[in-house]
Amino acid sequence: MGSPAHSLMRCLPEEVRHYLAHTAGGVPLRALARLNRTHASTVLRQVRRIESKRDDPLFDEGLDQLTADLSQSMCPRTTKQDFCEMMSQPAEATADYDADVIKEAKRILRRLCESAAFLAVAPEMEKAVVMRETVPGAPHRIAVVERDMAHRFALLDWIACQQAGRISKYHITTVGRAALKRFLAQDQQARGFAEAPRPFQHQHQDMVDRTLPEAGDRRAETVRANLAESPLTMLGRKRDRKGQPYLEARLIEAGERLREDFEIAQIGPRTTQNWESFLTPSDKGQVPAGAGPALGPTAARNRVSDALAAMGPGLSDIAFRVCCFLEGIESAERRMGWSARSGKVVLRIALQRLADHYGLRERPTL
Repeated sequence: MGSPAHSLMRCLPEEVRHYLAHTAGGVPLRALARLNRTHASTVLRQVRRIESKRDDPLFDEGLDQLTADLSQSMCPRTTKQDFCEMMSQPAEATADYDADVIKEAKRILRRLCESAAFLAVAPEMEKAVVMRETVPGAPHRIAVVERDMAHRFALLDWIACQQAGRISKYHITTVGRAALKRFLAQDQQARGFAEAPRPFQHQHQDMVDRTLPEAGDRRAETVRANLAESPLTMLGRKRDRKGQPYLEARLIEAGERLREDFEIAQIGPRTTQNWESFLTPSDKGQVPAGAGPALGPTAARNRVSDALAAMGPGLSDIAFRVCCFLEGIESAERRMGWSARSGKVVLRIALQRLADHYGLRERPTL
């Protein structure tokens, strides 16, 4: 009874566990009701509610896979009492989450917290993708997640189907937001922070501390970042004196592409990446000597290196801080010793070079 399927099952919402115990384990509804000291009709409604959710593609696929895993893990000595004992385990036991689930949750759920972001999946797609519509009618990819992991997110009620069809769209749920904040709070406690973040403070923010590594003669810095929305997007909503957006659509797209490559490069056996040279203007964003597959996907690292080199010293520093580490414009100005309101001007110049490097052109307005 110690298989990964059973470990995941203990983390699932109560109604999902009751459904699987009844359908896969053959536990009678009345037995489940007695275990939870509730009426059998309550358990019946839970089972019917889960059955109605099977129109959700990811949820349905994940439920089928979990049922198959449970069936394979059952031995002849496994009894209905074993499933009943499993039901008695606390559903919110964070320690039961697999390390890979927590790692992917922190990466994917925080992207889904961003405005106009959604997870898309289709039957022919091997993986699910997180899309974001920063420009109306032109969504672009900002993250990729394995389909099996997306199944787990759906079963854990972290994501919910917003639109089913040939391409199904998912959004993050309140349960998913709460789980993300819990994982981030645990990270802060592990790093020695005295106070954990308050989960319901600032409804539209997910504030965390990020560490900019030591580079050159500058010490390592800790900056506050809002995972719910990047500084680039907030700046993109500002208007100039003529009423035009301060940042063109192609500039926002360029910054998001840099951030996507940066986050892909972070995935690998080594979770702490060596980005010191990217933050040292004299290095022009070159990959550190000896960099290899163990430091993250090589192709993504090379794309980040090429992009920063194309922007050049100074410009690459502000772009890297704002787009990748989500440092605020005002904070970056103070730390770099620049005058007030100069950061957004330099950032726009940097993004123009970055967009030219990517070959992005402004879309004609209709």
